Amino acid sequence: MKIIRTDSEEFEIHFRRIRERGRVFDPELWAAVGRIVDEVGRRGDEALFEYTARWDGHVLTAATVETSVAERMAACAQVAPKDLEILRLAAGRISHFHGNQRQEGWSTAEEEGVELGQRILPLERVAIYAPGGTACYPSTVLMTSIPARIAGVSEICLVTPSRDGRLHPLIAAAAELGGVNRIFKIGGAQAIAALAFGTASIPRVDKIVGPGNVYVAAAKKMVFGQVGIDMIAGPSEVLIIADGTGDAAHAAADLLAQAEHDEMAGAVLLTPDEIFAGAVAAEVDRQLETFKRKEIALRALADFGALVVTSDLAEAIVLANRFAPEHLELMVQNPGDLLSQIRNAGAIFMGMHTPEALGDYTAGPNHVLPTGGTARFASPLGVYDFVKRTSVLSFSRDALKRYGNATAHFAEMEGLEGHGRSVRLRL
Repeated sequence: MKIIRTDSEEFEIHFRRIRERGRVFDPELWAAVGRIVDEVGRRGDEALFEYTARWDGHVLTAATVETSVAERMAACAQVAPKDLEILRLAAGRISHFHGNQRQEGWSTAEEEGVELGQRILPLERVAIYAPGGTACYPSTVLMTSIPARIAGVSEICLVTPSRDGRLHPLIAAAAELGGVNRIFKIGGAQAIAALAFGTASIPRVDKIVGPGNVYVAAAKKMVFGQVGIDMIAGPSEVLIIADGTGDAAHAAADLLAQAEHDEMAGAVLLTPDEIFAGAVAAEVDRQLETFKRKEIALRALADFGALVVTSDLAEAIVLANRFAPEHLELMVQNPGDLLSQIRNAGAIFMGMHTPEALGDYTAGPNHVLPTGGTARFASPLGVYDFVKRTSVLSFSRDALKRYGNATAHFAEMEGLEGHGRSVRLRL
């Protein structure tokens, strides 16, 4: 891994490159995804099944695209007892954490004749996208379905691609634990388009959540407006602030844990201790010798990894807020002293004994997090993403008299005579 000092000429160039990775989609990719979205929107199932046969390698029909109850139960039966125990542990902790996010509507009558309030209602139908094929992420199914269930969503659909037309047992088990109602064996941009527009076999949904590859991310951005989405998820990332008092092996392991995701993953450590940075670099090399996903991690670390030597911890905090990382680890003796200074991060992991992997699986908070600097304005997925808010207004005759003239005048200031008339006729 590169060791870079913040006062070097190359620092800003490399730091910007890491921040901006994956931000701009290739024009050819956008054109390809646009064709897929358009064709599925126009031709429905016909286009959906054509693309599934082309890229996932199996033939679907209206009768087989949805996983039957028997298929789901058969897949669940294949899960090893120990694996099911771990899934249940994670599901319980995720449920407990997200239960605290329930929101209630409210109403107030602060003056005579005026009642104002807000209703909070769950969405009726949402879809979860879970990556499939060679990968399997039951954690994503739990992290997306459980908040939806707690919010009170009527129908939770899951789409996940399949290379052989069969549902992965761990995905099936997570879907049962998360309260998923329907599972469809589709993926890619074509699945996003089908969910956004609806086809004869795929119901149109109100919102699509969950991560995917660049094709899925591009499709989600294209259909936004036809359907709600959670976020445009880019490559995953971790940023570690270390004061040098921790174990270099732990820091190296956390960087590698992020780098194994894919070749676009970002893994950055900020520390004022140059000796510690060197120790982490040596540990990364040592651990890579026996790393199963070595080639992927090597590419990610070479392109989007860095060990940055800062002047002090204060500069590290400034850089962290600029980066606005998906995952931020405070690997320092007193993380509480730094917490109030952190403005931008998807999730913050406090202290030496809170590795980011806890957040991915069993801690409880959601692991669907804003990436690519969007933590400046975006938040983790939660129960609040599966509800909508509606304003409620009620004025009596006397209350209208108190505010009517001002309202009509305001409308006329904007040149909207009809608005003003609709009030004045009532006065």
